[in-house]
Amino acid sequence: MRNLSLPLALTARISPVVVLAAAGWALSSGPATTPATQKESAPQSADESPSGASTAAATKRYAAAPAPCGSIGAATIKSLVPGAKTAGKEIPSTDTALRRTCSWNALKGYDYRWLDVSFEITESDAVAAKSYKENVAEKSGGGSVPGVGDAGYSVVNLTTENKQQTREGVVMIQASNALVTVTYNGSDFESKKAPSTDEINKGAIKAAKEAVAALEGGQKA
Repeated sequence: MRNLSLPLALTARISPVVVLAAAGWALSSGPATTPATQKESAPQSADESPSGASTAAATKRYAAAPAPCGSIGAATIKSLVPGAKTAGKEIPSTDTALRRTCSWNALKGYDYRWLDVSFEITESDAVAAKSYKENVAEKSGGGSVPGVGDAGYSVVNLTTENKQQTREGVVMIQASNALVTVTYNGSDFESKKAPSTDEINKGAIKAAKEAVAALEGGQKA
């Protein structure tokens, strides 16, 4: 096998130490907005009724993020990330009840694949919806993903560095007060070409559907 000179960005992605230092997001795909759970909530007015508070509490469906590395089936991991350990690698979080992310990546032959699945639990449906809309606004050019959660969006982009193509798909789902983000990308170091848009998009959506199913089957508030 001939020696390969990997592009700088992809070399960084293959190194777990560098990946952890970069908070686990592949290339520039991770949500860039401030996590919704860290945003300041508006102060309650003095005349807010008890019934209003009760209604707000009822809109918080999920109490904690599920284990992200167990949210995707082994068969799906083997299909999307050939050669990767199906157990995945969870990224350290400052609050695992609210934010959890798992990554899988592998280089098999000349083909490289990377998959991230991230869960964020916010304080209410309204906060999650607001954060979802902000994240979608930052990633134009995609389309809706119907039938998953309360709202879904998918976008695929192609980047080229040192003549090496990488195609990356991001799927964002809002499900009640939870946000689910899937990032999936790939490269071929022999042909220098990236996988097709259809392959990356379908793979990211498949992973997102399984992640939302794991969320819905887990702990609820």
